[in-house]
Amino acid sequence: MAAASLLSSPYLPPSPPSLSAPRPKRIARHAAVVRSSSSSSSHPPSESTMLNLKNNKKSFKLKECAISLALSIGLFTSVPSIELPAQALTGGPALPDVSVLISGPPIKDPGALLRYALPIDNKAVREVQKPLEDITDSLKVAGVRALDSVERNVRQASRALNQGKELILAGVAESKKEEGRDLIEKVASGLDDLQRIVEDRNRDLVAPKQKELLEYVGSIEEDMIDKFPYSVPEEYSNMPLLKGRATVDMKVKIKDNPNLQETIFRIVLDGFNAPVTAGNFLDLVERHFYDGMEIQRSDGFVVQTGDPEGPAEGFVDPETGKTRTIPLEIMVVGDKQPVYGETLEELGLYKAQTRLPFNAFGTMAMAREEFDNNSGSSQVFWLLKESELTPSNANILDGRYAVFGYVTQNEDFLADLKVGDVIESIQVVSGIENLANPSYKIVG
Repeated sequence: MAAASLLSSPYLPPSPPSLSAPRPKRIARHAAVVRSSSSSSSHPPSESTMLNLKNNKKSFKLKECAISLALSIGLFTSVPSIELPAQALTGGPALPDVSVLISGPPIKDPGALLRYALPIDNKAVREVQKPLEDITDSLKVAGVRALDSVERNVRQASRALNQGKELILAGVAESKKEEGRDLIEKVASGLDDLQRIVEDRNRDLVAPKQKELLEYVGSIEEDMIDKFPYSVPEEYSNMPLLKGRATVDMKVKIKDNPNLQETIFRIVLDGFNAPVTAGNFLDLVERHFYDGMEIQRSDGFVVQTGDPEGPAEGFVDPETGKTRTIPLEIMVVGDKQPVYGETLEELGLYKAQTRLPFNAFGTMAMAREEFDNNSGSSQVFWLLKESELTPSNANILDGRYAVFGYVTQNEDFLADLKVGDVIESIQVVSGIENLANPSYKIVG
């Protein structure tokens, strides 16, 4: 396997390579430090190394210290977000004021993130969705006392559905009206069932019913999309593209763990917001590229795989004999289509929010070389936790790496994966019909 840099920042110096594990493309935890001239093939630094980088850089300027202090204050006082402009770190223009980008608590649930990422604008259905999602917070209260809050959530959702039913149905694509009508009735019936569950004070049945209702709501919202909403730029239009969503199951065999021999991770790939990145991955799945491949990094920060045997750092297209690469692809909230080839920082979009943020445990993204935005190929990673440098809703990986999906089932088991565990298979559950330009059909 070739040494490379995955999720890496130009601001991070190298640390000694690992002698016991492959060195896939680096996933670095970005920090407000001086730009380094480190090689892109260096091994990722440790958490302690990152937090003490300022001790190793005599050129750490006053403004850089100020922004680091601001970041530290934000991390310890839950300030929602802080911008870290590149110019401030490289002797560019004056440093802008630290800005709060998003107010309110961050959304960490992968299902909710996927629902809000859909390209729809239907307030009525969101007013049903929100109180159903709020049940999760209501259930954090101990015992049956939580059911009083749950009952308020259910009544709010029922009222929103009764008042907005016609507006919701009007937003469903014409070709999917009948299915949409059936789903709305299922939500109405399910809310009645949930009300009875609450009245019976049966706390254990609340969460499963909530999950079922939110799946119905999500299906209604997907039925509001009649066709893929934009054109992919011409230079990428012949690549494998996921024009919609797809679901895959990744089965992993766990070694050296007496409590867990294997597990299946369900992953939703979002082609609405990352058609090139998600399409590239799904195409490789259909080629069985990942079957039998080992987990190549697991350090408590990320789990990573996708570096094939041999000198290549990514998928080598048998038709060309060259590594197939894809561009960096980021969808910004409020935009109609993704931006390609540049980070949001490079574009000066310091306050922009990404449609698919690194908020959820199990966020899935594409690895790339440190100094080449358009070098993604086959190496992928899953974010494991909120570290000191990656708090939800203030994530300084956002806008630098292409998120294209979330693990929606069994995500907690990602933390149990170790280097050497084997991906037995990744199989498509649904959505393969949304894959355009598949290369696997060409090679049979």
